[in-house]
Amino acid sequence: MAGLFDDDAAPLVPGPSLFVEEPAAAYRVLARKYRPRVFADLIGQEALVRTLRNAFAMDRIAHAFVLTGVRGVGKTTTARILARAVNCIGPDGTGGPTPEPCGVCDNCVAILADRHPDVVEMDAASNTGVDDVREIIEATRFRPLSARIKFFIIDEVHMLSRQAFNALLKTLEEPPPHIKFVLATTEIRKVPVTVLSRCQRFDLRRVAVDELMAHFARIAAAEAVEIDPAALDLIARAADGSVRDGLSLLDQAIARGSEDGGGITAAAIADMLGLADRSYVFDLLEAVVAGDAAAALTLVDSAYAQGAEMGALMTDLLGLAHMLTRLKSVPALGLSGALPDMERERGGALAARLSIPWLGRLWQMLLKGLQEVETAPDRRAAAEMIIIRVCHVADLPPPAELLKKLDDGAPGSGVVVQAGPGPGGGSRAVANGAPRSAAAPRALTFGDVVALAAEKRDVMLYAHLRQSVHLVRFAPPMIELRLEPAAPRDLLPRLAAMLEAETKQRWTIALSHAPGEPTIDSLATTAAKQALQTAAAHPLVQAILDSFPGARIEALAGEPPPPDTQLVDWAAMAPPDESYFEGDEG
Repeated sequence: MAGLFDDDAAPLVPGPSLFVEEPAAAYRVLARKYRPRVFADLIGQEALVRTLRNAFAMDRIAHAFVLTGVRGVGKTTTARILARAVNCIGPDGTGGPTPEPCGVCDNCVAILADRHPDVVEMDAASNTGVDDVREIIEATRFRPLSARIKFFIIDEVHMLSRQAFNALLKTLEEPPPHIKFVLATTEIRKVPVTVLSRCQRFDLRRVAVDELMAHFARIAAAEAVEIDPAALDLIARAADGSVRDGLSLLDQAIARGSEDGGGITAAAIADMLGLADRSYVFDLLEAVVAGDAAAALTLVDSAYAQGAEMGALMTDLLGLAHMLTRLKSVPALGLSGALPDMERERGGALAARLSIPWLGRLWQMLLKGLQEVETAPDRRAAAEMIIIRVCHVADLPPPAELLKKLDDGAPGSGVVVQAGPGPGGGSRAVANGAPRSAAAPRALTFGDVVALAAEKRDVMLYAHLRQSVHLVRFAPPMIELRLEPAAPRDLLPRLAAMLEAETKQRWTIALSHAPGEPTIDSLATTAAKQALQTAAAHPLVQAILDSFPGARIEALAGEPPPPDTQLVDWAAMAPPDESYFEGDEG
């Protein structure tokens, strides 16, 4: 890595500078003081840098670019570096476009100082109208005053009105040879595709935590600030992939300083950010795993007394649950340097004790609990209720063990109980009625006729056979039916035609006024209600419902009911996608 510049423009580390040297001022925030000045300075954007370097080498620099990504990853900075790279003339004034702008020629210095007349920046958030865009279009008619290429940088371009976008389209597609556009946005989906199709698009990714930590460590060293690696880790995680956000937090941490005059500690950063100390989160989860509600509540009280925000505490628990699940799924992660020492050691020990299903249930309950905390009038009380609930669930045996006990104690009952989050963050019981034995080979039934309509994907016929038909008599090749008033007039001919095409014999479909049997859909609904009632009456299900107030039976698991009493998934009846394109010559 190249060196850093301080306020006196003296390199602290030998070598070319990576960051912008700005005019001396009373104070400059770190995000401005250490703004990248060449492509190599852009951390975490290797794909962008490689593509632009190749474009300069091949003299294939596009006339319009669109840069997208979250805030603070370098979109506007990239646009300014691109403007300098295209307009750099070198220290001797004879150079051409280069991916390594010199930083000392007149064009580079003026663009670095944001005072070059040929590099125009417009904030679309405050200049959204068509008249603002027309001013840009009018300005494109004039050649650059001193630069090689005139640059128009439009920040937050998604804020432009529809009329403004339409006015820009023609100029954006065929700009004069002395004009280039760079559009930057955090909301790429709000930019019309007609605009995107005229630009070369680059997606700037979030910067990884380890890259941010290394970057912040270099800046802290340049600022002669002593800060613990654990503190840098907290700042990098809070930055959420944004370099600018992280530098703002680092600026705040330096201004806050340390209480004892030493280095900035993780505890100080956690206090600044309103986070619970990481060790508290591990201690709390270990108490939850042990089902020790008293110890868990004591830890919550302690964290609250130290200023931890309850929503942040729930979020930290969610993050720890996710990290443990990753450790459980990818054991090699614990051997790499991607995780801090505490997470590798304590996290590895916890992950070895827990199962993926348990961690999955923990994640779901905490996620539901976080919503409760955010909406509760007393956030602390809501958080404590979530902790108590999770501790109680930790005592329950896993679903596989419950199933084994059921199979051993009540053979043939076919009841499956699954403990997991339900409404209000409680548990739910999922049960099915007594299992049905596989049907033996049998003669043709009306259910087979209905199934044939489903197999032929005749959705209308299948739906009315289930919903509008009362079977009076079934004696192949004769069927006697009573129809509901909603049934279409051609139902009987269509049914006869389908059966004749399939069986190669003539069928008689007769209309009757006898009551007949209930419709298949009404039978399915009744069967589902009866199965639900049977499941609810099971002693084990009753015990679970009593243990978790507010829980309810949500679905039935196990063997599906016979086709003639099964509720229909109508989406599965849709024809395959390719059938819509048959014969399409467009």
